[in-house]
This record gives sequence, C-alpha cells and structure tokens, in this order.
Amino acid sequence: MERNDIIDFKALEKELQAALTADEKYKRENAAKLRAVEQRVASYEEFRGIVLASHLKPLERKDKIGGKRTVPWNCHTTQGRTSLDETTDISQEKTLLQPETSAEFYRDWRRYLRSGPERYEALLQLGGPKLGHLFQTDVGFGLLGELLVVLADHVRLADRSLVLGILHSLASTGRFTLNLSLMSQVERQSCRGLFQKLQAMGAPRPMKEGLSLEEWGLEQPGGLQEEERLLQELLGLYQVD
Repeated sequence: MERNDIIDFKALEKELQAALTADEKYKRENAAKLRAVEQRVASYEEFRGIVLASHLKPLERKDKIGGKRTVPWNCHTTQGRTSLDETTDISQEKTLLQPETSAEFYRDWRRYLRSGPERYEALLQLGGPKLGHLFQTDVGFGLLGELLVVLADHVRLADRSLVLGILHSLASTGRFTLNLSLMSQVERQSCRGLFQKLQAMGAPRPMKEGLSLEEWGLEQPGGLQEEERLLQELLGLYQVD
C-alpha cells in the first residue's frame, strides 16, 4: 500500500461524527416543527421559539425535588463552571475559533461569542469560503437571520468586500430560500438595512484631503465594478426590494 493510500481513520471518524450530529439536529428540529404545527401556535415567534428550544430536555421528578442530576437539562450550556473558568476559556476560544463543522460553529456561536462585535469579527475571520463550506448542506433554522442581523449592525466600509463575500457564500448554501422565508420581520428589516448600507458604501464620494482609493479602504475601479455586480446579484437572491 502506497503512502497516499493510507486511510486516515481519525478524520473519517470526525467526519462521521459531524454527519451524525447534523442528522440528529435536523431530525430534532423537524420533529419540533411538526409539534408546533400540531399545536397550532399563534405566531411565528412562538413557532421559532419551539424549534430553537428543541435541544432542551425535560426535567425528571428527582431533578425537580433536588436530586442529583445525571443528564443536563440544556446540552448547549456548561455546568459546574466558575465565572473565572468561563472567562479564561472564552478568551482562548476567541483566538482558536476554527470550527470544522456546522455543529461546532453553532456551539461556539452560542457559547463563546456573546456580543455583536465578537460575532461580527468571528464572521470576518472565518470569511465567506469557510462559512460556505461549513453550511453547504444547510445554515440551520434561525441562524441565517442572526448572521444577517450581526452583519447589519456592525458592517464597515473597509469590510464591504468581505461582507459581500460572506453574503454570497450564505446564498449558495442548501435550503437557502427556505431559511430566508422563515426569517422574522425584525430579521427581514435588518437584511434590508444591511443592503442599504452596502449600497451607500458603494456610492461615489469625494476624495477628502487628497486621500487615495487605497487609503479609503477601496482597491481598484475594476474591483469596485465587480462588487457592484455582485451586490446587484445578491439583492435578487435575498429578495430585497
């Protein structure tokens, strides 16, 4: 057997585990959607809340009366951790945030990235290609809207090209149109606001005090034309009026 033919069992195991985790998440959320429909919930927000809380496990009687809890109620939270331990871990994760699967991203997004600026910087750090690879099957219910809100709240002129790349990669993920249609009204407004900001950033502006295009954070006219073409394409994909 040649060297190149050696099977990396650790990589295969990791890939299998990621696939199982994603499949479990999909089945869990789909079951929650069916329950919400059967219950005839009164609003989309209630429907969304049921799906997002699908990972929560009901407490047993012994848990309610103070017995020792063997299974965590919320599998997405840490137990028995001091604030100092959490602060240390968070600071470490900020520099080591390199999820290899959508499940790892979702975990880190919820557990370690608490503020809008932290989440925005993490998205820029990962970039469009990486995010597109992580979510090639599906962004996940509710997450697309959260990503767009973060981008809308913190987008900067210097990051315009990166943000357009991220939006393009997200639009190429599986079930994108469905996830887009499930966004809340607030998330839709943020999406429109994001594209309005991106359009304003691309508008011609005077070169104050002799600043060059590079000093304004812009590259070359050809690059700007490509960004404008991409922006127009994204306006259609994200169904922005």
